[in-house]
Formats: sequence, structure tokens, C-alpha cells
Amino acid sequence: MTTDRSAMDPTAVDLVRADGTAGALWQAWTTGGRIAALPELLRPRSLAEGFAAQCRLSERAGASYGWKLAATAPAGQAHIGVDAPLPGALFERFRHAPGDVVPSDGLHMAVAEAEFAFVMGAPVGADATRAQLRDAVAAVHCAVELPESRFDDFVAAGAPSLMADAACAGRFVLGPEIPGALDLDLAATPTALTVDDETRTGSGAAVLGDPWTALAWLADVLPQYGLRLEAGALVTTGTTTVPAPVHRGARVRASFGDGGALGAVEFSLAP
Repeated sequence: MTTDRSAMDPTAVDLVRADGTAGALWQAWTTGGRIAALPELLRPRSLAEGFAAQCRLSERAGASYGWKLAATAPAGQAHIGVDAPLPGALFERFRHAPGDVVPSDGLHMAVAEAEFAFVMGAPVGADATRAQLRDAVAAVHCAVELPESRFDDFVAAGAPSLMADAACAGRFVLGPEIPGALDLDLAATPTALTVDDETRTGSGAAVLGDPWTALAWLADVLPQYGLRLEAGALVTTGTTTVPAPVHRGARVRASFGDGGALGAVEFSLAP
């Protein structure tokens, strides 16, 4: 994958192709089916075409409230064959609260990820300084994402197609606000993700070295697609641990800080 501006140039996008791509993905979303591979005529040829298809998909999927970042850890990038993160819309239809019984039908990727999520209090554009980013952030929350893909073999789908598929956006659980988070070293903040009785540990450093770096990356990239990071948007910045396998009936708990001192998110999957 490349991140040069020519690959993201909206003027180079075939909008008819993008609409067809979105239609094929939407059919998979609504039927629960999986796509082996998009037909040649519908396969996005660039990140710009993939993002255009994602926008068309968003028109079908309904309200969105922010962004997720896929592949913000080197292992995640290697797993799906990309060399930079991918942004995807977060949809209200997949939003859940701590304590919910989250639907488990159609589990395909079947993993959970403990993530730091930023809530923007003000808009921010490209090339923002760390101080400007901090001033624009209203809060940082504990969160868990259950990513999902409409591709049968998402590992081999390729960056443009994954971009079209909302960067594997799936169900999302927003946990409590982390107290004093704007003054914390999030890179050094430990996290733990427990599914049933198995725990995986990590830290904010797994997210491009620092979750703030991931937030800055998104703020820089969105203007290349004619958008910006808006006030009120939520940004979940990627997994802090090795993703943990989940299954029907699983109990999931993500904790942040030593011993969960900064907060935790708990929920279960429907049996």
C-alpha cells in the first residue's frame, strides 16, 4: 500500500465503480454473506477509490459517529499486507454500551481489541501540533472493538478493498472516560484484555508508538479525502494488545492502567 497523494486523489476516482463496489459490500452486510473477492470491474484500484466506495457504503449503512483505525500495529499491518493504517467509519448500528449482550451472529474475524478512544471537542486539520491536538480533544475513553470484514479472506483482500469495507468496521463498545487522560503518557499506559479466563496484555505503545500519533495520522489523512476531523467525532485508535479470539457466549473485559486503575469495559457476546 502507498500513502502518496496521487493514490488518494479524489479526482482520479471512478464513482460508478465505487457505487458498484459499495452495492456488493452492502449486499454482504445485509445478507450476512461473505465475498470471496470483488469482480475485476468492482475492485477499487486505489485507496481513493476504496474510500469513495466506503462513502457510498456509509450512505446505505446509516448514521456514523466517528472513525476507527485499522492496522496501527506492525503485526496488524503485516497480517493484512499493508504498510500504514486504514481509516473506517464507525456506524451507530454497531454501537454498544458496557454491560450489553452484544449480538454474536455472523462472527467471522471473531476477535476483540482493547483500544484508546478519543472524543473530539473541536475540529482539527492536517499538520496539527501535539498541543493543538490536545486542545481539540475533549476526553479519552476505554473501548473495545470487535472488527469485522465482509471478505471471506480479508487477509488477501488488499488495502483498497479493505478501505471500501470501512476498514473492517464492526461492533464497538465505548467504556468510561479515563480520568486525567490528557496528562497521561498513553504510550506507557498498560492495558489488559480478558476473554473468559484468558488475558492478553499490552500498552498504548502498540498503537503507532503512541495513540496520540494515531490520532495525528488521521487528522493528517482525512483532508486528503476532502474531510476533516470534526468536533464530536469519536476516534478509536487501534488495538493495544494482540487481538483476542472471541466466540458465542464469551465474556470480555478490557482494563486500562495498572490493575484497571483507569477504568474497564465489560460485556458479553450472545450465546
